[in-house]
Amino acid sequence: MSKRKLFRKLDELEEQEIFAEQDPVQAALESFFTEGLITKVLYTVKSGKEATVYCCQAHPSTGVELLAAKVYRSRNNRGFKNDAIYQEGRVILDRHARRAVQNKSRFGREVQFAMWVNYEFEALKVLHQARADIPRPLARNESAILMEYLGDHQQAAQALQYVELSKDEVRPIFEELMRNIELWLTHNYVHADLSAYNVLYWQGQIKIIDFPQAIDPRFNPNAFALLTRDIENICRYVARYQLERDGQRIAERLWQKFKHAKL
Repeated sequence: MSKRKLFRKLDELEEQEIFAEQDPVQAALESFFTEGLITKVLYTVKSGKEATVYCCQAHPSTGVELLAAKVYRSRNNRGFKNDAIYQEGRVILDRHARRAVQNKSRFGREVQFAMWVNYEFEALKVLHQARADIPRPLARNESAILMEYLGDHQQAAQALQYVELSKDEVRPIFEELMRNIELWLTHNYVHADLSAYNVLYWQGQIKIIDFPQAIDPRFNPNAFALLTRDIENICRYVARYQLERDGQRIAERLWQKFKHAKL
């Protein structure tokens, strides 16, 4: 081996050792520190099937005290068993990248992972602009999204699934969730994994989270089935409070309005 190749190999090994010694969370959020958006990771909020969310101390320049950083798991370690259902209708313009994804090569898996992160960030931007009840997105990098945090220094907002609503809250929250679903549909999104587990509740306020698998109903053939599942999940939740609603009928009504451009 030539001296040049030997030195290059030693440099690569040194880089690998440095990376291995780095805190993986710190590494994933490094760009947010560098950009002056956060100053400290405070605690883990939730470790889920697709990502881990951290509560972070926000930089004073952001105008808020706390921010949430969602760090994605690699595609191989995520919980979705059938990404294809959600990927249908998504277009990859780059021919080389498209072929790599189809061949399931290492580069293809990296492309798909980046698409997953980017897709959620873009969905959050569009829907927040449309005034949906979702966290405000601030920034993203290759493996993480930085967004609005719901909660305080001691605890994060709970998932609606674990909240005991007062009698007076049930109907307004149900109607607000239906308003959001219709608003998303108006902007060509179906959440596709909605349930009381990804609706956050804090001091009477709700925020809906987790949009990486959201689909475009114009192009995904599973759109109506996924829309119906979303609505029925919410109807099952409010049924525990004796508020009975027909999810199938609500979905059919919305879908007909969407198909005939009446939303």
